Amino acid sequence: MDITMGYCVGTRPPPSCLILLLLKLLATVSQGLPGTGPLGFHFTHSVYNATVYENSAARTYVHSQGRMGITLIDLSWDVKYRIVSGDEEGFFKAEEVIIADFCFLRIRTKGGNSAILNREIQDNYLLIVKGSVRGEDLEAWTKVNIQVLDMNDLRPLFSPTTYSVTIAESTPLRTSVAQVTATDADIGSNGEFYYYFKNKVDLFSVHPTSGVISLSGRLNYDEKNRYDLEILAVDRGMKLYGNNGVSSTAKLYVHIERINEHAPTIHVVTHVPSSLDREPTYAVVTVDDLDEGANGEIESVSIVAGDPLDQFFLAKEGKWMNEYKIKERKKVDWESFPYGYNLTLQAKDKGSPQKFSAVRIVHIANPQRDSVPVRFEKEMYDVSISEFSPPGVVVAIVKLSPEPLDVEYKLSPGEDAQYFKINPRSGLIVTAQPLNTVKKEVYKLDVTNKEGDLKAQVTIGIEDANDHTPEFQQPLYDAFVNESVPVGTSVLMVSASDKDKGENGYITYSIASLNLLPFAINQFTGVISTTEELDFESSPETYRFIVRASDWGSPYRHESEVNVTIRIGNVNDNSPLFEKVACQGVISYDFPVGGHITAVSAIDIDELELVKYKIISGNELGFFYLNPDSGVLQLKKSLMNSGIKNGNFALRITATDGENFADPMSVNISVLHGKVSSKSFSCRETRVAQKLAEKLLIKAKANGKLNLEDGFLDFYSVNRQGPHFDKSFPSDVAVKENLPVGANILKIKAYDADSGFNGKVLFTISDGNTDSCFNIDMETGQLKVLLPMDREHTDLYLLNITIYDLGNPQKSSWRLLTINVEDANDNSPVFLQDSYSVNILESSSIGTEIIQVEARDKDLGSNGEVTYSVLTDTQQFAINSSTGIIYVADQLDRESKANYSLKIEARDKAESGQQLFSVVTLKVFLDDVNDCSPAFIPSSYSVKVLEDLPVGTVIAWLETHDPDLGLGGQVRYSLVNDYNGRFEIDKASGAIRLSKELDYEKQQFYNLTVRAKDKGRPVSLSSVSFVEVEVVDVNENLHTPYFPDFAVVGSVKENSRIGTSVLQVAAQDEDSGRDGEIQYSIRDGSGLGRFNIDDESVKLCWSDIAVVAFMFHRHIWPLNDRHSHCGYSINIWQYASASVFVIG
Repeated sequence: MDITMGYCVGTRPPPSCLILLLLKLLATVSQGLPGTGPLGFHFTHSVYNATVYENSAARTYVHSQGRMGITLIDLSWDVKYRIVSGDEEGFFKAEEVIIADFCFLRIRTKGGNSAILNREIQDNYLLIVKGSVRGEDLEAWTKVNIQVLDMNDLRPLFSPTTYSVTIAESTPLRTSVAQVTATDADIGSNGEFYYYFKNKVDLFSVHPTSGVISLSGRLNYDEKNRYDLEILAVDRGMKLYGNNGVSSTAKLYVHIERINEHAPTIHVVTHVPSSLDREPTYAVVTVDDLDEGANGEIESVSIVAGDPLDQFFLAKEGKWMNEYKIKERKKVDWESFPYGYNLTLQAKDKGSPQKFSAVRIVHIANPQRDSVPVRFEKEMYDVSISEFSPPGVVVAIVKLSPEPLDVEYKLSPGEDAQYFKINPRSGLIVTAQPLNTVKKEVYKLDVTNKEGDLKAQVTIGIEDANDHTPEFQQPLYDAFVNESVPVGTSVLMVSASDKDKGENGYITYSIASLNLLPFAINQFTGVISTTEELDFESSPETYRFIVRASDWGSPYRHESEVNVTIRIGNVNDNSPLFEKVACQGVISYDFPVGGHITAVSAIDIDELELVKYKIISGNELGFFYLNPDSGVLQLKKSLMNSGIKNGNFALRITATDGENFADPMSVNISVLHGKVSSKSFSCRETRVAQKLAEKLLIKAKANGKLNLEDGFLDFYSVNRQGPHFDKSFPSDVAVKENLPVGANILKIKAYDADSGFNGKVLFTISDGNTDSCFNIDMETGQLKVLLPMDREHTDLYLLNITIYDLGNPQKSSWRLLTINVEDANDNSPVFLQDSYSVNILESSSIGTEIIQVEARDKDLGSNGEVTYSVLTDTQQFAINSSTGIIYVADQLDRESKANYSLKIEARDKAESGQQLFSVVTLKVFLDDVNDCSPAFIPSSYSVKVLEDLPVGTVIAWLETHDPDLGLGGQVRYSLVNDYNGRFEIDKASGAIRLSKELDYEKQQFYNLTVRAKDKGRPVSLSSVSFVEVEVVDVNENLHTPYFPDFAVVGSVKENSRIGTSVLQVAAQDEDSGRDGEIQYSIRDGSGLGRFNIDDESVKLCWSDIAVVAFMFHRHIWPLNDRHSHCGYSINIWQYASASVFVIG
């Protein structure tokens, strides 16, 4: 069988074939195809697409998916092709190849000195090709779009070529620390490249495609603080082509520093303290710094703003290392900042360079807005007490609400504070000294707390008591009155005053005398007036008596007395009285001149002046002389010479005191001759002297009675007896501590034998009432509960009960009363700690005692006995109800639950009443035991790896979870099998690297066994996992199969049997191995289905047709059937196509 390139030779085509060609030509002309020239001369398409590789050698033909050219209607046409535009550089040349009735357009690159195609400069050419027939005026045009295909002719380039980074020593594993970048101007797979380290590096890994360098090992600044890495960029195409040359190199300098990478961060939990807190905490501040070493240590936390008065400070006293508490440095001024304070906090570490945290604003709320402020229950206390109150009498109780635990009450210094005292713990104010000695109606006290910022005013009104005696304005009164004053005359007015008020100060007067007096006193005005006529001569010359002033007070009156002296003035109200009257006598004529005739005597009771005597008649002749002072009547001149012989003289004599004249008396004198007896005168006695003596006697008796009253003692007003306690006074008394306020305890009895105020008894507690729990009624002696008692605080009181009378001077007496406070169940058990915490090993066996809690109850007996129980629903722990020992009751597992918060109850055993209890929190922290093996996440791994990845590439990162702590949670990795060193693993990071190149063609799967082992002591635990590595084939089929001939022509007889071998074609492939093995198939053409081909030997056999033609193009020129076919075309494929024409 002959195979000839070019035109068909030999036998002429049969007539039927020529007829068929003619009909086809006429149909083509009639259809008017694009580019139609005269008589149907045109290209099969107006535009063709073709490709050619850059850098192609000379005379390289472009490849088109369809056949390019002109169908020859006239086989005699001599067709020529020429590129008329689009190839200014002259890269291409058009050629003609005629096979059968088709003139193929073939375009190739020129040879010689022509430039080489460069896709990176121009990747597309649009050629306009003209087809013409030599010797005839036939022309046709078409466009050929040539796409220049990329060849791997460029290498990747780094930009920049040097990198430098600084990372912290504490950088976590797998952290991306840098990225290198290279570019390759080629496209598609030609532009792909890999990054890898020039030398083996354990601490770092580079991603083969992204260039990201990650940390794959632990850094140690002390061992090495700089790493110089060389990264290579390898073109994948070069490796595939067998060229391992490096296209580009970059250097990466990694500097390791103990970098103070993180600034401190502040976390705040605010707290509103109770007003009862002694040292209130307003917030708990914790500071974190993720750095290690000194860089992670906190130097200080400061308040940088918001505290203008410097009232707050940060105290480092928390449980944790960097825990601070915001406390008050001094009393906070909430009044100026009613809505609280906004404190700005900032922390700084000890790193270098030092870093400061972001400022954190903390709002300190005003606790007085959100809670009840501490203040006195009243701003003003108004109380009143009796003026009789002795020392120790309860005045008032002042209280702060709520009352702080360290409360201390004080009396502000002042004029009134000295008369009172206050119990600093209870706020009980009592009298400190008698108040009736002070002339004040109101006392004002200022009570403050210990700090002095809270104040209450206590106004104490003094209830007026009849404690004042009326006081006379003068110590004594002395008056003078004439005896002649009429009855009712006011002699004098006494006046007394009483400092008491009301009826207690209302005074009445009376004369205190046992004798009748000629005087009376107005009981309201104190005016003393006469009640009868006075007579100096018969009454006392001086009246001394007592005037009493009495108030109207209760329960008894106060009285005072004053001495009143009234002197009676002797008024000349009596005429002299002669002792003798009607005197008669005789004298002789020779009675001598100057001789004593007789004497008259008159008595003047007034005794104010001497009595003078005077002859008022009968002595007209002047014979007689009456001595005016002595009353002696004498003869003045001789009777003998008078010429009177017998005569009678009737003398009328009177006596005068100078103001009053006595009734005249008569003295009849008879003159006789002869001798006369000496007792010749006789008078009638008037008994005036006797009467005067009687008056004087009466007067003397009256004076005696008055003098007796001067020595009288007023036993009523004298305080003779002191008060005494009744024999029933007990030495001690027992009371229950829960006795309510106001309950009666005991009534104390006392008496005083005196009367009135002197016998009035007052009761008071003068000492021993240290907690102000007791009070005694001042007047009744009833002892009561004043404030609640607390036996646990004080179980015995020794009260000094003092009693006073109201006498003057005041007398008192005292006795000691012991009060035993008996227990009541008023105290809950109190744990010794506010909370408990304990650390135990998670491996602690059942029954292990972990801690003992203890609560104490201040009560006595069963009230103070405590039993314990666990309130929290837990199976892991139990408690001994008697001892409070908590023990392990079930298996523990820290990894399941790391800590427990248990509520522990302590309850008393009160037999009566309600039992009391308290609850405390116990936190149990489980310490780790290395009881968990590392667990792979996931349990197994499956990775796909390209076979051309460079050595050193990390193909997988292993990850495990070990919930143990410390060394028990630190995992190290190892490979059980590494396939002769093809793989390696980083023991710290779990990074699996390629240590040798892979080859898909040699082995497609690897099953790695990896082990993770912790560093627990004394026994380490491990686990195993599997990593399935699938090697992914990389297309190394670089060369396309090609046929050495453009066209093959063969022939077969039309009567050949089926299976007759027609011809054999052969393609070539420059690849080696499997990539160079070729398989053949018939893909298209008019002979499709009439021939078959051996897929390996490429022998074409007859099926049921006569003639086959092969072409190097996919487009088939179809013929209608085998009887009318003059030839068949078949496309044979093996990534390249060949057209075969078979002529029969």
